[in-house]
Amino acid sequence: MNKLRSPRSGVAGWPVNHSRSPTIHRHWLNELGLTGSYERFPVRPGEFGPFAISIGRDELVGANVTAPHKEAAFALCDRRTQVAEALGAVNTLWRQDGLLWGDNTDVAGFLASVDESAPGWTGRAKLAVVIGAGGAARAIIYALKSRGFERIAVVNRTLGRAEALAAHFGGPTQATPWSGLTAELGQADLLVNTSVLGMAGQPPLAVDLSPLPDQAVVADIVYVPLSTPLIEAARARGLRVVEGLGMLLHQAAPGFARWFGAQPTVTPALRALVEAEVLAAQLEGR
Repeated sequence: MNKLRSPRSGVAGWPVNHSRSPTIHRHWLNELGLTGSYERFPVRPGEFGPFAISIGRDELVGANVTAPHKEAAFALCDRRTQVAEALGAVNTLWRQDGLLWGDNTDVAGFLASVDESAPGWTGRAKLAVVIGAGGAARAIIYALKSRGFERIAVVNRTLGRAEALAAHFGGPTQATPWSGLTAELGQADLLVNTSVLGMAGQPPLAVDLSPLPDQAVVADIVYVPLSTPLIEAARARGLRVVEGLGMLLHQAAPGFARWFGAQPTVTPALRALVEAEVLAAQLEGR
């Protein structure tokens, strides 16, 4: 990385005011005593191209990408990591030797979060049940394949979308109709919600967890609220749980290390800081 007076990064999206990324990255800059800044970049749909071109200029060393620009960022990259290629979406950008590079750190973020919250969770790795068939599900399925799950059941109310994901990933990935969810849970080692169900302002995810084996782990990528109804129900059953905030925190680390040249750590202090911000935003209704 070239030595810059004050390297800049940030998160590009529309809207972007809700993003917790500035809190995370600014905390790490302060904690590590680094010179630099992390901003919010409101970029309207259809205007991502000019922003991408600006990376590498005026000390802008890179950026995170959030909705609705992940596919546009993918298309504009000159080079992409293997993970980004597999997912068809980019959430982390940087320029190297004049070329715009893209990565997708959601896979690493999810795996680090589950490793932290449920050590040894791949001890059996026979069946994982994934609810949802959107972009987040793609990252989770890729992550589960990388950890050697024998079967990954994708359950979605629109079966065709689950079938498309199963066809894309192949191997252990199979589509399951919503009516088959209960039967799948009876043998599941892991249940992951990748849908928006249970998110603040969305309908709850109504799933009976009683069929799950006692050793199963339940994960939810939703982090607003911090503890979703699915996570609360799993706790009530005595199951190990993985809250969504961990994925958000851990997915930020690879980009920070690349832009600012130091490896950050997800600490209890950082988690508490972001939790407080999320709770305050909920109380204010934003």
